[in-house]
Amino acid sequence: MSDKYAELVNSGLAGKLAKALGLPRPARLRRYSPGDNAAAGPVLILDGDHLASAKDGDALAEVLLEWGVDVRRHPEGEKFAAIIPVFSGAQEPEDLAGAAVATGQALRSLLPSGRVIAISRGGGLTPAQVATRRAVTGFTRSLAKEMRAGSTANGIVVTGEERDVPIAAPSVIGALRFLLSGRSAYVSGQFIEVGSKAGSVPDNWELPLEGKVAVVTGAARGIGAAITRVLARDGATVVAVDMPSAGDALARITNAVRGTALQLDVTAGDAGAEILEHALTRHGRLDIVVHNAGITRDKMLANMDDARWKSVIGVNVSAPLAITEELVASGKLANDARIIGLSSTSGIAGNRGQTNYAASKAGVMGMVAALGAKLPAGTTANAVAPGFIETEMTARMPTVSRQVARRLNSLQQGGLPIDVAETIAFFAAPQAGGITGTTLRVCGQNMVGA
Repeated sequence: MSDKYAELVNSGLAGKLAKALGLPRPARLRRYSPGDNAAAGPVLILDGDHLASAKDGDALAEVLLEWGVDVRRHPEGEKFAAIIPVFSGAQEPEDLAGAAVATGQALRSLLPSGRVIAISRGGGLTPAQVATRRAVTGFTRSLAKEMRAGSTANGIVVTGEERDVPIAAPSVIGALRFLLSGRSAYVSGQFIEVGSKAGSVPDNWELPLEGKVAVVTGAARGIGAAITRVLARDGATVVAVDMPSAGDALARITNAVRGTALQLDVTAGDAGAEILEHALTRHGRLDIVVHNAGITRDKMLANMDDARWKSVIGVNVSAPLAITEELVASGKLANDARIIGLSSTSGIAGNRGQTNYAASKAGVMGMVAALGAKLPAGTTANAVAPGFIETEMTARMPTVSRQVARRLNSLQQGGLPIDVAETIAFFAAPQAGGITGTTLRVCGQNMVGA
């Protein structure tokens, strides 16, 4: 559903009036199109003159230059597509000042839909180190709320033993490329944690999923259909799964991406076996599993009945748990398999009238966190937590509630199904092998939760 208010305040006389009255004016976001450059213009790297940060800045500059990006280490009176403050060498809170202040001074040179990407190290042994590294979180999230013109601020945190994961590890540069691009248009105020050197740089950044086979549940419409299209665009062969009642819509999306369809109730006891048999029989392998199928049965808890509670829990979290357990136990998943769950900001901050839904989506985050620590090496489990996304479901909200929900984020607008799909495609790609057990919000920095 289109956002008529956003269209109105960004055009003609209505736009001028909205500006004069100080009304919210959501910017048109820059989203990804195949063939886009790695960055939409020059990139400024700021390291605060700390030796360790400078070395990491040099390593990132080399990667960007290999991608054909113009790199600057000092502002030179030009416009930038992105600013990358490097805090990885900071050991004391005082060490943050150089790169932080320089970032602020360069913000006026940021192009519309620009990016600020803070690079830091996680963990630490001393209270000063931990305080310093946590301070980067507060800095970045606050900066994200100051951004304008569709620009975003996010962070990449390299965790693990000190200096154990190099700054040019596949998942670090993979996260950097994702955050630089229009794929991350609706991601702001968030952090991607890279915990290992695992993963590999794709041979073709345009087709990172080439040769992979992906299963998407709930694929017939909405976010599921967008996921199916994006995974296919990135090279995957997709098995689209949905209920028999969605057969016609399922056939349309399957034909559009030249995949195969599987009509299946994900809560069935043999759902995992059916998915595995279909993927192996028809395509010979299974690399990516996206647990997108989900339902809502909203009621205030005082009015909640057993059937509403159990149906939501069953579809949204019990089914992904059972299917994943069967797939992993089979030993037939690819060695670098990707398991991706759909959570929600409701599972982070809660939502009135959604105790069952919020419980199920928080459960998805718990599922991937536990799996991330237990899966075989090379296999990852992550989740995506959307905020307000323009879908058929949100289009049925009362008009005033829908408008309020759209504006309650730093980008002052709802996201699109493709924004969720792009983040899932990132987690599915080979360069994300060092990222596991995490949940990434796709919410425009919604004003709920962290």
